[in-house]
Amino acid sequence: MTILLRAALLALLLPVLTLPAWADSRLGSGDWPTGDALNAIEALPVRFPSSSPFTPRDIGTDSTAPTEAIGHLFLPPEGVRASGAKHPAVVLIHGAGGVQPAREMTYGRQFAAMGIVALVVDSFAARRDLATGFTQRLLEITETMLVADLYAGMDFLAERPEVDEKRIALVGFSYGGMAATFALNEGIAEALATKGRRFAGHVSFYGPCIARFAQPRTTGAPYLMLYGTEDALIDPVRCAQTVETLKANGSKANLIAYDGAYHQWDGGWGGPRKVSRNLVACAFNVSETGLVRDDNTWIPMLGAISRRLILASCVDESGYLIGADSAVRAKSNREVGRFLMDIFGFAPTGQAG
Repeated sequence: MTILLRAALLALLLPVLTLPAWADSRLGSGDWPTGDALNAIEALPVRFPSSSPFTPRDIGTDSTAPTEAIGHLFLPPEGVRASGAKHPAVVLIHGAGGVQPAREMTYGRQFAAMGIVALVVDSFAARRDLATGFTQRLLEITETMLVADLYAGMDFLAERPEVDEKRIALVGFSYGGMAATFALNEGIAEALATKGRRFAGHVSFYGPCIARFAQPRTTGAPYLMLYGTEDALIDPVRCAQTVETLKANGSKANLIAYDGAYHQWDGGWGGPRKVSRNLVACAFNVSETGLVRDDNTWIPMLGAISRRLILASCVDESGYLIGADSAVRAKSNREVGRFLMDIFGFAPTGQAG
């Protein structure tokens, strides 16, 4: 082979063999940074404008109060940012227990350590005037409010100089996983994404499959759902139906169930520990106008009182178990990492781009 031919082949292969400026090969391996690498990443408190629609029908109406959203921003190390390259980003949203050091804050630091800008949104902190206790928060601070913060967070990130606005993904946990699924609906996106932006991908960690949309068209972004087979908060049949509906309406969607895993395998509780209330029997129907009704009673969700009635009819005391599992977390790290690398434009070895 001549020198010129070798040079030509190398020129063709170089874009494939070279990692993007942001990329860290650990992202797709599941062996994510720990220890000192995370301690060096600072959590920067941030605020940005959002709103508080009670249901999708309330978006943009006079009943929706302006809200100052609250979050923590995690930036890649200064040396990684020094190249001036635009970085992909992830918006993370918490579960019903709020932001947790072992979960959202750790993921935020891990993503930043691997070259991805991360924003942890705290929807509960932004609305302490509405509720502070666990039950009251679920009555007063709805999944639609969380989604409003998510789209506001995307705009906040997109306008930062370090971020590539075309490569911003969404990751939600439990209650936040419900919000991550809600946010994939194109009708919701059209109403909340005032600047026309869309998330590059959506991930739901053990988010209950509760809502059905009369207009199920998606934004077209890919979607990944993860849950444990021992998670009583998950109805596997309904979650499979949710994924199939997303596939049929515009998105590449995938579901992964981890055998033997409980809810919140990536949290700080060794467990298994019982959480007293379970909403697996709840089912919401979202009309084309954004009106939410309970499938069981057909009560429309018009405010906190009707939401209380709806939840009282479907939430039971059987509870569900939570419990950390480092082996499952390593598996989910790998799957989420590969999902993100794919949508951000770099597939790890052995994965399709």
